[in-house]
Amino acid sequence: MLVCTTIIESGLDIPNANTMLINDADRFGLAELHQLRGRVGRYKHRAYAYMLLPASRSITPIAGRRLKAIEEYSHLGAGFRIALRDLEIRGAGNILGAEQSGHIQLVGYQMYCELLAQAVRHIKGEPSEAIPTANIDLGFATAIPKNYIPADRIRLDVYRRIATAKTDEELRQIEGELGDVYGALPEEVKMLLNLAQLRIMAAGLGIRGIVIQAGNLVFTFAADAAEGAKKLFGKSAIKYTAADAKTVYLHVDKSYLEQQTLLAFIRKVLGGKKK
Repeated sequence: MLVCTTIIESGLDIPNANTMLINDADRFGLAELHQLRGRVGRYKHRAYAYMLLPASRSITPIAGRRLKAIEEYSHLGAGFRIALRDLEIRGAGNILGAEQSGHIQLVGYQMYCELLAQAVRHIKGEPSEAIPTANIDLGFATAIPKNYIPADRIRLDVYRRIATAKTDEELRQIEGELGDVYGALPEEVKMLLNLAQLRIMAAGLGIRGIVIQAGNLVFTFAADAAEGAKKLFGKSAIKYTAADAKTVYLHVDKSYLEQQTLLAFIRKVLGGKKK
């Protein structure tokens, strides 16, 4: 038995040790706990790290989040995920300025990265690339099946990449990667990519939303709807009704409401080719 302080975290190596007891674990930092538990366990020998908590006092919510992260990320190579969780819990600070304070949890990690990237582009004098935003709601259920991508973290990352894609080329790259790693894409994933393509196309035409409603396609324009509808539908025989300054109703025959037919119709209206 070795009784010691956190000096063991510095790399003290005892190959035969396979059990560690950490007293008052709620008082340690997340990275510190990760380093400490890494001191036990060698090669194929299973090891145990027990985090002991006091019975006489309650732990803080932040300490609870740290311990939960240690419990959740126990697999090989989990250090990067723990570093990200530590960043979320403690706050990243103002990296580009003199102030070293901030709370990343207020905006979320992904949004923080987007804001940081925009700030860097602004300082370099580079043009800002906004993510094409348009709400596409056609009543279709879209999801990445768990039996296609079992790992929650990877599945969420694919959702993020599709949602933030700016071009068709990015979507094709995602599609190719998924096919190489996980095999043929299920219909749900194809639908997700198709809707993302429509989002990019619609945003490029100044459309902020395309929603199916009572047999009508409702187009919401960012600016003047009459001018936008004229440019979009003017060269075809499509009949439409301008409901207000930014909204246009397009009647759709029932035979067009099948998923693939409706997607093809909208893509044709927006001037795109079949994906």
